[in-house]
Amino acid sequence: MAPLHMVHKPYKIPESVLVVIHTPALEVLLIQRADTAQGVEHWQSVTGSKDHWDEPWEATAAREVQEETGIDVQAPGCRLTDWGLENHYDIWPQWRHRYAPDVSRNRERVFGLCVPAAVPVVLNPREHVRFQWLPWLDAADLCFSASNAEACLWLPRLSVVDGG
Repeated sequence: MAPLHMVHKPYKIPESVLVVIHTPALEVLLIQRADTAQGVEHWQSVTGSKDHWDEPWEATAAREVQEETGIDVQAPGCRLTDWGLENHYDIWPQWRHRYAPDVSRNRERVFGLCVPAAVPVVLNPREHVRFQWLPWLDAADLCFSASNAEACLWLPRLSVVDGG
């Protein structure tokens, strides 16, 4: 067995999800990243990479929502919807070390998750330090990622709030 200092964590898969969590009133949950520079506030929706190449998009979305917010997408009153949108973008330089050396682009699938207004949120403190619920336009303005802001702007047209 290799010494502990030589054990290599597997590279991240450059396929991820973006999940816009919202209420029927179109209030959006934003979470603040923990791994940013002092004094910098990066607010975002839930994001995360597949654990393995053949993991279904919905499974990735459900897992990431659970890991980052404690919300169970199958709980009563919750509805996860694949919006059928994908973003392709360059991986930011500060996060490139997480990927194989020849990987520079990521494919991101966009989902919406409608939740009851009073759903409890439990953050993973290693990943996020605060959360807030905002009207969809205010959330779009606060997102540090352009693709996340755009997803918030799509919310009124793509959200499923009637359970059907």
